[in-house]
Amino acid sequence: MFYSCFNAFLLPRLDLQFLQRFLQIQKVLFPSWSSQNALMFLTLLCVALLKQLVIYQVGLIPSQYYGVLGNKDLDGFKTLTFLAVVLIVLNSMLKSFDQFTCNLLYVSWRKDLTEHLHRFYFQGRVYYTLNVLRDDVDNPDQRISQDVERFCRQLSSMASKLIISPFTLIYYTYQCFQSTGWLGPVSIFGYFILGTLVNKMLMGPIVAKLVQQEKLEGDFRFKHMQIRVNAEPAAFFRAGHVEHMRTDRRLQRLLQTQRELISKELWLYIGVNTFDYLGSILSYVVMAIPIFRGVYGDLSPTELSTLVSKNAFVCIYLISCFTGLIDLSSTFSDVAGYTHRIGELQETLLDMSLKSQGGEVPDESEWDMDRAPKRPVTEPTDTAFLLERVSICAPSSNKPLIRDLSLKISEGQSLLITGNTGTGKTSLLRVLGGLWASTRGSVQMLTDFGPHGVLFLPQKPFFTDGTLREQVIYPLKEIYPDSGSTDDERIMRFLELAGLSSLVTRTEGLDQQVDWNWYDVLSPGEMQRLSFARLFYLQPKYAASAVNKWATPPAVPGGGMAAGGFHPAAGRRLPRWSLALCFFGPRSSCGRAPVSQSSFQPALPWAPGRVLDEATSALTEEVESELYRIGQQLGMTFISVGHRRSLERFHSLVLKLCGEGRWELIRIKVE
Repeated sequence: MFYSCFNAFLLPRLDLQFLQRFLQIQKVLFPSWSSQNALMFLTLLCVALLKQLVIYQVGLIPSQYYGVLGNKDLDGFKTLTFLAVVLIVLNSMLKSFDQFTCNLLYVSWRKDLTEHLHRFYFQGRVYYTLNVLRDDVDNPDQRISQDVERFCRQLSSMASKLIISPFTLIYYTYQCFQSTGWLGPVSIFGYFILGTLVNKMLMGPIVAKLVQQEKLEGDFRFKHMQIRVNAEPAAFFRAGHVEHMRTDRRLQRLLQTQRELISKELWLYIGVNTFDYLGSILSYVVMAIPIFRGVYGDLSPTELSTLVSKNAFVCIYLISCFTGLIDLSSTFSDVAGYTHRIGELQETLLDMSLKSQGGEVPDESEWDMDRAPKRPVTEPTDTAFLLERVSICAPSSNKPLIRDLSLKISEGQSLLITGNTGTGKTSLLRVLGGLWASTRGSVQMLTDFGPHGVLFLPQKPFFTDGTLREQVIYPLKEIYPDSGSTDDERIMRFLELAGLSSLVTRTEGLDQQVDWNWYDVLSPGEMQRLSFARLFYLQPKYAASAVNKWATPPAVPGGGMAAGGFHPAAGRRLPRWSLALCFFGPRSSCGRAPVSQSSFQPALPWAPGRVLDEATSALTEEVESELYRIGQQLGMTFISVGHRRSLERFHSLVLKLCGEGRWELIRIKVE
């Protein structure tokens, strides 16, 4: 780990790798000659060229003033003054439009580059792999949200100077040669080459240090985000002092790196400023040589002043073009640092995309409501998962958790997974869900994800930003199966069934945008209930869950199921059977006292018998049994991770994980 991080700090340089990564990013920013960005870039080039023509005319005005004032030409003075005002106004407008075009390019570049990275980042489970299973690419969220923004802003600020530099250098080199002979251009070019070499040496360490600073910036921001997300648990632990020290420790590492970066930039600034001011002296040295040699000895003082002013402008502007490029050194070093960070992320995303081109894990947008799952010809249609000689190890570890497990999960064959901590119970669920890959063997999920397929409920409820309706139908992007009042009634029934009818009042309707964080305003029990409302709405054929704390869903009169699998609150026929992967810790929490089935009414909110603290109270065996009984009545087949023997009566098989890869499969006798 340390070695990889150490190498990450040493590698970023202005070298061939930087050039390759920079060109790869440019392919994203300029996909074709006819793209919007390319057209804006050509517009910027035209504006910059026109601006340079106007600047040249403005630069000649002082020398013309020497002439009209020396000759005491009043009419010429008036004409020249009017022309100067017109040129200055035109130059101001062109300069403003130049900046306007650069800002448009910044927005367009950021849009294209961010969407390009998003396209790969949210493909399949790439975001999960980068954030959880891999540590070679630090802070991918910062690279996408912050580094891309800074890269595009800095690059757009350089764009105008970079694209016009070749034209201005060629033109003013020719003008300088006409005025001073070969001595002027050669002296200025030699001065620029020397300044470039010095700045190249000074920029190298800055690029590497900038990459390190951005990583520490991401770590510091992540620490504050960690406190924000876990503010309540930290407060219960009275962890303010501890987290204060830990956060300050990250801040000190960041500030120390920034001090080192500032120290290295000091020498760059000294070089840049020295180069700027020496350049102005160099222009007069170049002009003085032909004057003292007597080349212009036949000119009058007025004519000589006019010539000196004109030649001074040409030489000084040529030097200014070079110094302008040198001045971009600090900006270019920033761009180089961001190029390495973005380029590394882009390379990783492309590599992961190529490796995953098998389509074994479809994206949410690929859910097919009517597609038949691919299954072996010999397997019956009631088989959901098929495991053949599967071995599982934790990522970045060779220690076997499960070895040579063969298992078939079919309709009505509920499975209870037991074992001590660290024996691989949750790891097996992750493999079934496709989050982890098995080290050996075959794992087949013989159904699709999504509605009419399988839906995994994670241990920690997930809520996105959006309306209450969007929380219920998540992860569907559109209302399913239909919209309008019919769908509203279904959502309201499921919210009432989950005991969340009051939530509609708090959000002022299903479609009212809220400006709060759902994790901040909902209690743990309400979050679990909202997860159940989502599950009821989607009604997948297989409901796979790894939830640690459950709120008890209400049943319906007479056992909760009408004849033929029709649920009165749902308003439609439920699937023939369902599969629920449930993770129960040795102790869970509930928000209410156990209630018998007969006390429930359809489509009515819960009536708590007593108030319990969701974070500390335990789920009693009676409530736990109630939950499993309702699940059975809904036609679910369970795969549960648990410890209580009371769970066995709801399962047909027990998979006991014994550690070191050993396991035992036991069939439970039906009493």
